[in-house]
Amino acid sequence: MKKNIYTYAIGVALILTGCSDLDQTAQSAIDKDNFYQSEADLQAALNGVYQILSDREIAGEMHGIYNNEMIYFNDLQSEYARRGTANSADIAEIGNFAITPTNAFVESTWLVHYVGINRANILIDKVESGNFSQSVKDSFIGQAKFLRGLYYFDLVRFYGDVPLVLHDGEGEGKERTSQDEVYQQIVADLQDAENIPAGTSSLTSVASSGAATALLSKVYLFWAQIDTEYSLAHQSELYRKAVEYADKTIGLKRYALLDKFIDNWSLDKKDNEELIFTVEHKYGVNRNVTGHCVFSTGFTNVSLPVIAALDNSMYDNFDPNDQRRDASVTKRLWNPDTQSYYDFDRLRYRKYIDTLYMANYSAPYISGQNTSSSVLRYAEILLVKAEAENELNGPTAAAYDAINQVRRRAYWSPYSQSQNQPTDGTSLNLSGLSKEQFREALQAERYKEFITEGTRWFDLKRWHILVKTIKDKVPADDLKYKNISPKHYYLPIPSKQITLNPKLEQNWGYGSGDDESNNPYTAKGWK
Repeated sequence: MKKNIYTYAIGVALILTGCSDLDQTAQSAIDKDNFYQSEADLQAALNGVYQILSDREIAGEMHGIYNNEMIYFNDLQSEYARRGTANSADIAEIGNFAITPTNAFVESTWLVHYVGINRANILIDKVESGNFSQSVKDSFIGQAKFLRGLYYFDLVRFYGDVPLVLHDGEGEGKERTSQDEVYQQIVADLQDAENIPAGTSSLTSVASSGAATALLSKVYLFWAQIDTEYSLAHQSELYRKAVEYADKTIGLKRYALLDKFIDNWSLDKKDNEELIFTVEHKYGVNRNVTGHCVFSTGFTNVSLPVIAALDNSMYDNFDPNDQRRDASVTKRLWNPDTQSYYDFDRLRYRKYIDTLYMANYSAPYISGQNTSSSVLRYAEILLVKAEAENELNGPTAAAYDAINQVRRRAYWSPYSQSQNQPTDGTSLNLSGLSKEQFREALQAERYKEFITEGTRWFDLKRWHILVKTIKDKVPADDLKYKNISPKHYYLPIPSKQITLNPKLEQNWGYGSGDDESNNPYTAKGWK
């Protein structure tokens, strides 16, 4: 991982500088030794760290961590989605579990994350050594560490062991660092980010103390389930920390579930009380490519969108009274051109098809390219608490309370302002379950809650049921079924990075000499 994967270019103006005015000028090189003199300089540098969340200039026109890559790797590598009509061989590789170390998205994801990390490293060091007030330091260092922690959390889930680089210039020739050490640094960064002063910004696209606390709960849950020597020895402690930080987030009384689930993706409901941290998008600046990918065909059945449903079973598996069904997947949409409903043969993923935008005839595309990407919302904190509490103590009253809040919202009718019940006669509020039954119910709830939010592959991996789920849910004649193997628990290390730094060892299954005799995943009992 040579120095040339880094850039000192900083976005002079970015989408995070105002509540409604979104502007982004071209990047320009700066003198990193003399630039960090004023708060305006610090803000410009910090904007460059945020820019990585949806960057297109570094990674390419159709790339970006939260423009599409999270969805590609998590939802295309799941049991319910597939690559539809797309010319990209790289997308086809992901959707068919045929991914290679030269895949463009594998390469750009590694590259862009480390660009963001290095920008954060420089900013942190400059602010710490600079002559700034403590409140300024807390704000800028806190935000930079939140983003650095998030970027490393992404990397460790994508690739496993990754080089831990905390200062500018340390990346060259760096070996991969153990996941446990990376997680320790993530926790340290997010704990420091809890010092971000209150009132720094009202935007959910700006890191906050509450966002750091919430992300810590998720980080501890994921860390508890990676099955390393450390995590296995300290699993109970890690689960307790997950519950502790979830409770701390809930205790802030800053976040709450929206009555109407779909409002989390509405242009006129951005920065609502359920959203904890988001990436804001605007067409022409950092458009949400997922919005295009789920509705690239428009109103036609001739071809499938880039991100297509494997079949229509997902729609049918939802209870009709569950409002998440029609918010997540749909078989019909109102066509403003014909003033009538259009029925699709294959369902469409709904969250990023923005009906407000569709009604705007001057819009350049009929899709949700202005829709924010949800990185973390309050519903997930409740489910993190429920899961960690169950793994630690079984299905306690606290675990039931957390998961049942999510279920009650799912069956709430925001139109009649009444509480619906499941149509199959089962109880709305879960109770009387064994630990294993609660675990299965929790997993089912996450499946319904986070469709196309970039979580599914991560979930199947940490539950160690990735291969089993694909084999159980995907038809045997499908390439996903035929190609899935334990190696898909992690992405390959990009070939270009190994060429630049031969100390980077390739993940199992993507190199020569790898066979079942040395499979580290089945040896752990991962299915």
